[in-house]
Amino acid sequence: MLKICQHLGGAWQPNPERWRNGWISRLLRRSLGWGLMALAVWPPVEAGRAESTLPEPIRNVGIDQRLDEMLPLDTEFRDESGQLVHLRDYFGEKPVILSLVYYECPMLCNEITNGLVSSLRALSFSIGQEFQVVTVSFDAREDSELARSVKTSYLKRYSRPSAEKGWHFLTGDQTSIDRLTKAVGFRYNYDAQKNQFAHASGIMVVTPEGRLSRYFYGVEFAPRDLRLALVEAAQNRIGSLADQVLLFCFHYDPVQGKYGFAIMSAIRIVGTLFIITLGVSLWLLLRRERAAGSGLRGSEAYR
Repeated sequence: MLKICQHLGGAWQPNPERWRNGWISRLLRRSLGWGLMALAVWPPVEAGRAESTLPEPIRNVGIDQRLDEMLPLDTEFRDESGQLVHLRDYFGEKPVILSLVYYECPMLCNEITNGLVSSLRALSFSIGQEFQVVTVSFDAREDSELARSVKTSYLKRYSRPSAEKGWHFLTGDQTSIDRLTKAVGFRYNYDAQKNQFAHASGIMVVTPEGRLSRYFYGVEFAPRDLRLALVEAAQNRIGSLADQVLLFCFHYDPVQGKYGFAIMSAIRIVGTLFIITLGVSLWLLLRRERAAGSGLRGSEAYR
């Protein structure tokens, strides 16, 4: 069973194309992602002690998990066409991947969205079909025209037609931004000297009803983990039998923000399969004995 789970889990590994920028880029992205993930999940006991030693721009920056909390679906934003929308417009039927970035970020936000695109391209699920993606800018100065330009760029990279109506790039005023960022536990600071935002990196998976289901940290996201999170958020209404087996074999770890192998679940599956196999074997054996007994009585009657 372990081999089965590992084999199935490997079926959704990242596409080699994601490393096309070279090993130096990969090293920088991973280092940046791990560093910010450590910041995002900094232990609360150490947070107060360490905060005084951190540079001012990155104090109180991180991501606090709000699992099973409801998003403020009545919050107003504007989509990439400039239309007034509410978060609820993107919920109700499909799970949603939520990402908080700002579009003119000089580095990190681009890495987050690039990593998300690379992971989603490795999935058989498609944006706009099995799930939706909502990307929201937390910079109130950014507008719909900029959002439209960013959307065009990423749709070209993702290159699946269904994403046009399934991936939404939103902007909003500070009140709306504050409501959403506080609801999901996203803490950030503005550095006026550098005219940049200090923030952690991560994405969230949300149920069709609007409840926060899973958090993933960093700038690269394992396609297998994203797939399992979407299947769980959709309450198994999407995916295959293999996904159900994987969900038995892998459990979400909220501390690390990823799925890990669950040995006890695999043992239960193996035990169940053993009992079923044993029962079928005994049934076949009894059938053979009965058939042999009937044949013997028939031959004696013939004599």
